[in-house]
Amino acid sequence: MREPNIRPVRLSAFDLLGLGLLGIRTRKTRAALSALGIAIGIATMIAVTGIPASSQAQLVRELSALGTNMLQATATPDQTPPVLLPKESVGMVRRIAPVTGVSAVANTHTLVRRSDLTDPEDGSGLTVLASHFDLLPVIGAHLQQGSWLTSVTAAFPTVVLGTVAATRLGVTDVHTGDSPGQVMIGDRWFTVVGILAAVPLLPDIDRSVLVGWPAAQSELGFDGHPTKLYIRTHEPAIEAVRAVLPETVNPEQPADVLVSQPSEALAAKRATENTFSSLFLALAAVALLVGGIGVANTMVISVLERRSEIGLRRALGANRGQIRGQFLTESVALAALGGIAGTLLGLCATAGYADYRGWPLVVPLSSTLAGLGGAVLVGVVAGVYPSMRAASLPPTEALASV
Repeated sequence: MREPNIRPVRLSAFDLLGLGLLGIRTRKTRAALSALGIAIGIATMIAVTGIPASSQAQLVRELSALGTNMLQATATPDQTPPVLLPKESVGMVRRIAPVTGVSAVANTHTLVRRSDLTDPEDGSGLTVLASHFDLLPVIGAHLQQGSWLTSVTAAFPTVVLGTVAATRLGVTDVHTGDSPGQVMIGDRWFTVVGILAAVPLLPDIDRSVLVGWPAAQSELGFDGHPTKLYIRTHEPAIEAVRAVLPETVNPEQPADVLVSQPSEALAAKRATENTFSSLFLALAAVALLVGGIGVANTMVISVLERRSEIGLRRALGANRGQIRGQFLTESVALAALGGIAGTLLGLCATAGYADYRGWPLVVPLSSTLAGLGGAVLVGVVAGVYPSMRAASLPPTEALASV
């Protein structure tokens, strides 16, 4: 009589996972110590990429505050006759696609005095500038006291003082009500409505008295031609914007337009962004390798200790592929648990240190995914030899150890 062709039952993924976790559940201390090696490697990888990334983000933020994306355009000085920038130059520059903000000031060539009793020729080294309403956000300036010029106040004789100008003119407070502070520009009194905080990037603004564009035209005889344009751009396009600014600002006389060089802080920022901590990553890789060796060692010992279990399963019909899958699954699960624990540990360490230093928390997603992926890869590599060794054990030899 012919024997029936009996095929071994195929294990489902759920059953295979249950068998793989069996060794971890029964040998918890050893599994925890093995996973700890992986966890330390992954935590190190995340920490040594997350902490420098957070530090870099803080440095980039500080460098960005130094005006890395700002350009200035002025007319060539000391020309006869003087070169005037077109009145439409601000609007024309605003049409450049990478430009995010543009504003302008203009020298009114008038003197400012504390009162009509001081020397009419003594302007205290200050400059009276006509200003657009959107100047402050473009140059990154802030008010120390009072308010900025509005469409209403800019039409009247009102001024905002730079911090140095306020000190030299003896204006320490912005008074409201019946006795507001006043300064004399030319032969007209102007009411002080605000005082700017210091603008480290633009000391000229600190020494300026800012008048609204409409009031400068009506009260001081200003002709409406801007003297200096401040341009904010998308940082990667700053060189391209600089190249087209002269023709855009003054199409008829582009050679008479001077455009500032990009800030040196931009080069420093770009150098910072390109810095890569290869040494730290190498240390993390070594820690991960050591953890992988620990997992492999644990799996080899597990195979030796569980020879009777392997022999019994083989005698009950398990084939070599199922034995191999069981131990490979156990190795991957062990490494994955270590990877998850290491990821959480690394994130907590990075978050704690960043919070302590007052940095923004930045953890590169690539390093997190690489850590988890590396843990699984280590589990696969570490489990190949033990799983193959377990599968190659003859059932009789394995059962002989019972």
